[in-house]
Parts: sequence; C-alpha cells; structure tokens
Amino acid sequence: MKPIYLDYNASTPIDPDVVEEMLPYLQDRFGNPSSSHIYGRQAKEGIEEARRRIAKLINAKASEIVFTSGGTESNNIALCGAAFANRTKGRRIVTSVTEHPAVLNPCRWLQTQGFDVKYVGVDQFGVVNVEQLERLVNNSTILVSVMHANNETGTIQPIREIAEISHRRGALFHTDAAQTIGKLKVDVRRISTDFLSLAGHKFYAPKGIGALFVRDGTHVEPFARGAAHEHGLRPGTENTAGIVGLGKAADIAMRTMSEYALRMQSTRDRLHGLLLKNIAELKLNGHPKKRLPNTLNVSVPGIDSEELLAGTPELAASTGSACHADRTEPSPVLTAMGVPEEVALGALRLSLGKWSTEKEIDQASSIIGDEVARLGRYPFKPCETNLARKR
Repeated sequence: MKPIYLDYNASTPIDPDVVEEMLPYLQDRFGNPSSSHIYGRQAKEGIEEARRRIAKLINAKASEIVFTSGGTESNNIALCGAAFANRTKGRRIVTSVTEHPAVLNPCRWLQTQGFDVKYVGVDQFGVVNVEQLERLVNNSTILVSVMHANNETGTIQPIREIAEISHRRGALFHTDAAQTIGKLKVDVRRISTDFLSLAGHKFYAPKGIGALFVRDGTHVEPFARGAAHEHGLRPGTENTAGIVGLGKAADIAMRTMSEYALRMQSTRDRLHGLLLKNIAELKLNGHPKKRLPNTLNVSVPGIDSEELLAGTPELAASTGSACHADRTEPSPVLTAMGVPEEVALGALRLSLGKWSTEKEIDQASSIIGDEVARLGRYPFKPCETNLARKR
C-alpha cells in the first residue's frame, strides 16, 4: 500500500493530461525552437502556446512571460536583475523574515554586493507587519519582495496593499507566487505587481520548469549571458517539453481551480476537525482564515514531529523543524511568528491536493492520533538521539 500523500506544497504529481500533452515534444517534435525548419517551428509553436496559456492564467500579456527552470531561478532573475538594473537610483531592498530561502538567500548575497536589505517582521499568524514595511520603504528603496502565500503555514499576505506602498515610493514589487498558482485566482493587474514567480511542480506540471512575469517596460539586468532566448533574460535552449507541460497545467488550472479549491478546503477542514477530536492540545500555526485552501500546519506540544513521522511510514508529510548543529531546531517561519520552541518543534505541515480523498483524510487523522498517543510527551533530544530512535 502506498503511503498517504500529504505533501503537495513540496511537490505535486504530474497530471496525466499534462504528460499526454508533453509526449509529442519528447518524441516527434524534438527540434530546436530557434531552428527555422519544420521541427524547429513545431517546437516554437508549442512554446508560444504555453506562453499564452500562462499569461491567460494570471491576466498578463504573452510578451510578459519568461520561462525559467523553476521558482528559484525566477526569484533570482527578479531580485538580482532588478537590483542591478536600478542600483543608480538606490540601494535599499525590503523583504519579509518568512520568505522562502529562494528569496532570502539572494537577498543575503545582494547585501554582500553593497545593497541595503531590510527584513520586515510578521504577527502571530505570519502576516507581514504592513506598518513596519511602510516605514522601511523610503525614497532609496528600489525593490520590495513579499511572497503571496507562505509555503509552511499557507498564510496569505496582503500583497496588493504592499504593492501600492512600494509604488508610492517609486519601488518595484515582486511576489513569489509558487504556492498560490493553481490554488487561488491570481491577477497581476489587480495586485499591481511588477514581477511574479511561479513553479510548475507546485501545480501538477513537471519539476525543473517555471516562469517569471515581468511587467512590460520593467528594466532587468540579466545575470546569465548567452543568446537572446526569453527576451534576453534567460539564455539557453528552451526546455520545450517542460514548457508545454507548464502551459497545459495552466490551462487545466484555469478550468478546474475553483472546484478543486473548494474541495481541498473542505477536506482540509475535515482533517483539522478529526485531529482536534483525537488530540485535545493541537495548535494551529498560521492564519485561521487567510490561508491556502489546502494547507494545515499544526503542532502537538511535547511531541517531536520528526519522530512522529518516522513512526508513521503510512504517511508522507513534512515537519516544521530541521537538524542543525547536532540539535533539532524549529522552523524559522514559526519562530518569527513567536511560536514557542516546544510548539514549533512539534509542527506538522499537512498539505492536500486535488486528488486527496476523505477516506485518506480519515485514515491519516487516525494514524497521527494513534502515534501521538504512543509517543507520549518527553523533552526534545539532539538529532543524533532522534535518529537512533528512528532506527
């Protein structure tokens, strides 16, 4: 029996219809999109149709879509490209403390290049402190980057308000929307963003393919040099099959997103309710309402979530902790939210997908409840001790 998959925020399976759309580009339509013969034209047509589909999904122009290898590369092109293109105007960049490492690490590198990066805090639900952000965004600010929704807690940020603050001070705005594309309706005109990053493997397309929305007229300095592929921002022969798959996933999302979002929210809430019945002290991490419809981040105080998952091979899920310096450390996201260490170390991220069933949810809640009862409560130990227990 396969484990119950509750880690859709980490990666989704590829939709079979996406695979079917990709197959011809892995077989007969194998040409280089830059070639002028029929094989090249076929590949080029597939890419441009995908570009139109991605643009339609987010209400952009096809000319504003740049294909990349995924969310991390999209974030790097936006952050580093905008920073160096605008460094004569100012050096300040503003982001939040709960961003994904694909934003935080480029920002830390930009600090070594002479940029002044400021990090905005969040409240107990993980929502960005807008008042603090407004104080930090000054006339020397060239870029603000805040994710649309957090990958761990699902908390949705007020990005439209943040974009307006950024633009009033003459700064560009970027949002990492890897977790929201395919789950929520995203309209780049409505939220007034200048850049938006997305990743295929978060909405049933392959890994290794993504896209970046760059608003027309926005100057970006490319950090990779080569030929003029993707408007000169991402040189290299295109991953045609991956791009076609991304376009098909966008097309499917356009038609089915509302239906699946409602179903995922209902199933997620069912899981939460069942867990509360089994575990009286269960704590919710993240905003109770303003969060992704598929995401449930909960903690069992006094329980090591790594050990809990090690004891439940019937489940595939994520924890809110990581091993560093011979000890288990809580998630930086939960720490920034002020979640006590004991609670943060017991965090589980349970993320559902469009194919999650009530039967799976019922089984998962029972499995987790039984393992919590078996483990009992104990002080947290160093990682080596936890690994020994898992063996």
